[in-house]
This record gives sequence, C-alpha cells and structure tokens, in this order.
Amino acid sequence: MALKTQRNPSPAREPRSPAASERPSGFTTLSGIPLKERYEAEDLKSFDPEKKLGKPGEFPYTRGVYPTMYRGRLWTMRQFAGFGTPEQTNRRFHYLIEHGQTGLSTAFHFPTLMGYDSDSPRARGEVGVCGVAVDTLRDMEVLFDGIPLDKVTTSMTINPPASVLLCMYVAVAEKQGVPMEKVSGTIQNDILKEYIAQNSYVFPPQPSMRLVVDSIEYCTKHLPKFNPISISGYHIREAGSTAVQELAFTVADGIAYVQACVDRGLNVDDFAPRLSFFWDVHNDFFEEIAKMRAARRMWAHLMRDRFGAKKPESMRMRFHCQTAGVSLTAQQPYNNVVRVALQALAAVLGGTQSLHTNSLDETLALPTDEAVRIALRTQQIIAHESGVAKTIDPLGGSYFVETLTDTLEEKAYDYIRRIDEAGGMVRAIELGFPIQEIAEASFRHQRKVESGEEKIVGLNDFLSEGEKPLEILKIDAAVERTQIENLRKVKASRDAAKVQSCLERIRAAAQGRDNLMPLILDAVKAYASVGEIMGTLREVWGEYHDPCIL
Repeated sequence: MALKTQRNPSPAREPRSPAASERPSGFTTLSGIPLKERYEAEDLKSFDPEKKLGKPGEFPYTRGVYPTMYRGRLWTMRQFAGFGTPEQTNRRFHYLIEHGQTGLSTAFHFPTLMGYDSDSPRARGEVGVCGVAVDTLRDMEVLFDGIPLDKVTTSMTINPPASVLLCMYVAVAEKQGVPMEKVSGTIQNDILKEYIAQNSYVFPPQPSMRLVVDSIEYCTKHLPKFNPISISGYHIREAGSTAVQELAFTVADGIAYVQACVDRGLNVDDFAPRLSFFWDVHNDFFEEIAKMRAARRMWAHLMRDRFGAKKPESMRMRFHCQTAGVSLTAQQPYNNVVRVALQALAAVLGGTQSLHTNSLDETLALPTDEAVRIALRTQQIIAHESGVAKTIDPLGGSYFVETLTDTLEEKAYDYIRRIDEAGGMVRAIELGFPIQEIAEASFRHQRKVESGEEKIVGLNDFLSEGEKPLEILKIDAAVERTQIENLRKVKASRDAAKVQSCLERIRAAAQGRDNLMPLILDAVKAYASVGEIMGTLREVWGEYHDPCIL
C-alpha cells in the first residue's frame, strides 16, 4: 500500500496577508541562542585570528589538534557493537573489520555495566540484550579471538567496573604476546557523568573517583598508548541537555579529573596527553561544529593557564563523536539515515578523531548487519566522496561559525564559574545542580516538540500512514542459559583458593590508599568474575543512591 503523507494540523492562526512570512520571526539554535538574519565582518570586529584560531595543530587548537588533520589521516571509523554472547559479538567484530571499519567499539550488557554476573538474579532477562555479556576473562578472550590487539584500537563503554574490564583487556593482550607499549584504545571510565545523566553508578562519588585515578595512574606508567578515560558529554546530551550544557558540564568533569590526579601527586604532563573526550552530535548542524571548536579552545587554555601544562599534547583535546541517539525516531525510521549523515558531516567539520554513526533501527532494537553496514558506509562516503576531508577546517573564519563558537564558549564558561563557586563538580553533583539544569532544558525542548514549535519530520509533522515495520534484531532467550552455563564451567575449573586470596587482597587495599589496578589484574588472571570483584568493593565502599534532588 502506498504511504500517505499528511501535515500535522497546526493551531488556528490569524489569516496572513499575501506578503506575510510562513516562518516564525525569531530563530534560535537548539540551545536557545538567538540567531541574526546574517553575519558580517562587523560581528567579528574585535576578533583576533591569531589568538582565537591559530593554525591547525597549534595552540589554542581551534582549527584542529593536528597540523594536517584529515589530509594526513582520516578519522577512525568505529561502530558500536555488542550483543548476546562473546562468540556472537566476535563474529560482528570480524564482519565490521571486513567491511572497512578501522576501530572497534564495545557495548556491554547492563549487568556488566552495573557490576553483576550473568547468573545474578538482577541479570534475569537482561543477559546479552543491550550489549555483550562479559563475566570473566574467558569471555574477553573469546570476544577478541582472532583480533590482534597490537593492530586494532578498541573503545569500551563501561564505567563503574571500568578498571576490571581494562584489566581483562590487558590480560588478553598479554596472552596474545602484545607488549603493553603497543596496546591502544580507550575505556570510557567517566563516572561523574553517571551521577549527572546516565545513572549507571555503583559506588559513592569519592571511592569512584579513586578508581578512576587509579586507572589513569596505572595507564600512565604501563600503557602509554591507551586512553584511560573518555570524558563524555554524549550521555549528558542524551539526557536532554543543551549543547551549551553538554560543553560546560563535560569540560567541568574534565577539570575535576585533572585536579584529582594532580592531588594524587601525578605530574599533569605525564597523564594529560592521554585524556580523551566524547561528544554527542545533534541536529543543529552549525551549533554542533561550533561546540567542538569551542571545546578545543577552552581545554587548551584551561590546561595551560589553570593547571600549568607545558607539553602541547597536554593541551590538545582529542575526541570521539557519536551521532545523536535521542534524535532517532521509530516513526519513518529511514529518515534516520539522513539525520545520521548530517550529524556525521558536522562531526567531521568539527574535527573529530573518531566517529560512530548510529544505525537507522537503533531506536527499536540493537542494529542488524544491514543497518550497521549503511551506517558505516555513511562515514566512508563522507570521507571519500564529499571532498570535506581535502582541506583543514573549511569553516574557519566564517562570520557565523566564529561568532557562534565565541558565544558557546562564553556561555559554557559561565556555567564553569558557577560550578567552581559551588566547590567543584563533585560538590555540584551532590547539590543536584547539573541534574536540575538538564531536567529544565529537557522539559523546555519537549514542550516545543509537543506544541509543534520544534518540528520533527515523521514524528509531529509530515506524518505517514501504513508504514511497513522493520525487521529487527532479536536476542534469543537461549543466550542467557548459554552464558550462565559458560560461567559455571569457568568457576568449576579455576583455582578457587587463588581467587579467594585475590579478592581478600582487593578488600584490604580498598580500605587503604594503594592503587587497586595491579590487584584487580591478578584477580582477573585468576578468572575472578566481574560480579565477585565488584561485590568485594561494594562490601567495603557501599552503594550510592540517588538523593533525587530536583
């Protein structure tokens, strides 16, 4: 049956004169920044290109963190992958590599994210559903079977148990015979944004920050090419923040991590070069580009002027981007291909170092092979057919883009000042400040969508009847039984006394101040499970519960 497109009826309006505009008289970005009809030289009359822009690869890195950018090397193309058992996800990894993907990105299922094993009562019905199930080192070995960890970079989206999963990755690399200095990749490990937005936290903020600093310190000494944290604005934006709030709260989180490492006694120039960031790329094309350019400039000044960094590498904000999951619609899902393409283009023009493009069906389920391939091809078309990678920062010097970059930076600094006045980001989180700001922004946006003021094609306007449902990926219930049986076999075959000894050493160290990473690595190698290690730390540190401050 042919689809019928219809416009959503608008509220009754006064009759228009023939010359009247059909569009509103005032325009703003998604963050609510007012936009002029046009931008001219007058808007940049006090703009100093040398101070504000510089050259690509030079302070303040507004134009990009490397001198040649994509003329020298394209961004890393990643597709978020993880579902079912490690065997199933391993097959998806190989499929993506065969189709031209240049870096892996691992999604773990919710029990692993929260530090539970697949046989926990809390894992029932969730095993392998939203990501891959990883309980012990055996699962990580299977996950990366046939994938050389000295040639492929891996990004892992994990937070409270990040130290445990990082140790598993290190152990797999050792088994492959890969020297630690050749292991590269990124682990998310950004716990502060969990309290702000995603709510996948386990421990209270202070011990959680200790674990983060432990992993940064360990990587600084032993994994020189690995990024021990990806400071993530993505989830802040997905929770309903504006671009300004995403920029401000993410940079403020970065400040908190750097300060915590300095307080530990680490030299800023030893660890800062390996810090990385992660941005959401939403629908407002120019605002997203300006956000990324402002972020680089802000971080360069903060690292140099606030923390006294001397190395250029310490001042460079390297980041990954992902297209906006929250912008995808279940209605007319093929429209998502267009949304993702525009968002991906914005990420490239904003100077990203790696990129994940969402699949058209991800608002309905985990993506199918075909949907993932289309998403990857989107990046490849931008890279090889659009021409945008042939020159560096093609929008640099634009009256509009430079004005918008300055405005976003100014508004973000205003938030950071308020956070500093509150006593820093950890204290601001305890007071509920960022949560309340995001909730209010989300409410304002939703009200605009529901009123039709903000149009979403296929959702509240240009509606269609008779849409054919998509074929989606479904996780077989047998996955849970298989994973639990595999876990049972591992526990039956390992040295139980050695596991218990490792857990006791972790318990004792958690009560003191020693770096926990070497002890967690020993436990992982003994095939202690994620749930056992996290359970031991839970007994010492307790669990965090949302105070519901709004």
